[in-house]
Amino acid sequence: MTAASLRARVRAEMTDEIKAAARRHLATDGANLSLRAVARDLGMASSAVYRYFASRDELLTALIIDAYDSLGEAAENAPDTGSAVDRWLAVCHAVREWALANPHEWALVYGSPVPGYQAPTDTVEPAIRVILTLGRIVQDASASGEVEPGEPIGGRLGEDLAMVAERAAPGAPPQLVGRSIAGWIHLCGAVSAELFGQLNNTIEQRRDFFEFQMRGALTWIGLRASS
Repeated sequence: MTAASLRARVRAEMTDEIKAAARRHLATDGANLSLRAVARDLGMASSAVYRYFASRDELLTALIIDAYDSLGEAAENAPDTGSAVDRWLAVCHAVREWALANPHEWALVYGSPVPGYQAPTDTVEPAIRVILTLGRIVQDASASGEVEPGEPIGGRLGEDLAMVAERAAPGAPPQLVGRSIAGWIHLCGAVSAELFGQLNNTIEQRRDFFEFQMRGALTWIGLRASS
């Protein structure tokens, strides 16, 4: 191993240790991260941490990208067989299971905005991995006749949806893509409601209730099991 590759390896390992310590702080302090506190946990001078992350926002961005990529991988690895309904539900359950296993990372990316933080553009691609996964399902359903496209949407909203459809589900009707985005928002809301305690003292069968909600969303979207 060359000196340069050794330095790169040490830097990568140290970067991972800093991010791991920061994730532990997410559990206790939320997104109110302090580089000094992270450095203290690692037995480092705060100036040393700044050699890896120039600011709190840079560290937050790294955590956000990691969270989106981890969630995206979970969605992409969901079972991809059966009807469009089966595939969509599999992705939804994969998203929920990831969130239950990583509640603080979910709160970081889908909870309250971090005051003073502006996410850079390099968070966009990781952020849309789940949406693109669902978009491919809708695209396939549109091609196979497993969905009712519904009435076209005109005006500026129709233009917006056409632009999104071109990227997320080429060939799928924009109005269908719009309903699918609403279904994704429904998914996020259902997961957040469960994680943030909105179902406490009301619903005990959480997974069954989640399935109930997602099937209701599918009915509105127009996806149906193939004959």
